[in-house]
Amino acid sequence: MSSSRRLILVLSLAGIAALGGYAWYANRAPAQPVAAQAKGGAQGGGAGGGKSAPVMVETQVVATRALADDVSAVGSLVSNESVVLRPEVSGRIEAIRFRDGEPVQRGAVLVELDAAVQRAELQQARANLTLAEADFSRTQDLFGRKFVSRSSLDDARAKLEVARAGVALAQARLARMQIRAPFDGVVGIRSVSPGDFVKDGDALINLEDIATLKLDFRLPELYLDRVRPGQTLELSSDVLPGERFAATVDAIDPLVDAEGRAVRLRARLANPDMRLRPGVFVRVRLILAERGEVAMVPEAALVPAPGDVQFVYRVADGKVQRVNVRTGQRRDAMVEIVDGLQPGMVVVTAGQLKLRDGADVKVAAASAAPQAD
Repeated sequence: MSSSRRLILVLSLAGIAALGGYAWYANRAPAQPVAAQAKGGAQGGGAGGGKSAPVMVETQVVATRALADDVSAVGSLVSNESVVLRPEVSGRIEAIRFRDGEPVQRGAVLVELDAAVQRAELQQARANLTLAEADFSRTQDLFGRKFVSRSSLDDARAKLEVARAGVALAQARLARMQIRAPFDGVVGIRSVSPGDFVKDGDALINLEDIATLKLDFRLPELYLDRVRPGQTLELSSDVLPGERFAATVDAIDPLVDAEGRAVRLRARLANPDMRLRPGVFVRVRLILAERGEVAMVPEAALVPAPGDVQFVYRVADGKVQRVNVRTGQRRDAMVEIVDGLQPGMVVVTAGQLKLRDGADVKVAAASAAPQAD
């Protein structure tokens, strides 16, 4: 190797060594003041006591309220009574005695079929009855005077009974030409007109009793031993938003649906203003039992922890204590405390992220206890 190359190599190594030394000195030099400041701060903190400022929190008193054990479901409204009126015989519609959608009374004639033939048959039967009555009266008189035998009297009596039966038959045939309302209700919208020829069994009009409504809904079979007739339930519908209606369980189907593992229930509710209608979809809240004096706190007071554990911070003497709790039902942003707290205790509802067990706190605003339902 030539002397010039050796000289360049030596100078390069010397330059690298000088840069490394300078970098080491530059990084080491400011560390001494920082360390001194940290030491001085530690000494100053020790002189001042090292006590952190209280954490500002919001609190609320654990209150009691009445709570209902309930279950939710969906269902449909059904008419108290519902029927599609159909003629028993074929015929031509002679008159329609109602207006679509109007209330009708039980027994009111709704549709009349042409009954000219039936009226003539009834008139004939009545004439035969008059003749049979006169014949029987005459035969009875003759039998009393020993002019005719008993067989003649029995024959006259039989003819009289046949004539009476003929009148009853003619009246029944005539009555079948009138379609009457079987109960009080509201008629639907007809699809026939006077003059239409209808066959026996054709649908003419529907009649609905909606002054009282039935509610059909289903619950899982695990609630079977907790439901009974007479229980109260609450229902709501999108048709009338914001309104609640009360109903009562009327019947429980003895057969449990094997496929859906559900039991069918029927409730009944009054509908005097007829604001609700059959077929409407409703949401149901069935009250299974009422409980009083249940301890409840806001949901905001709960803090989740690993292992499916929940806890709250209880405030006492200006400090917080972590308390594991077991919860129950939730209602209106409140949660039932089954175990861990007692009514009258104070819990933190805001500011938990800055807390640890035993930390000092300062109450920013104490919320009023919730009112019982």
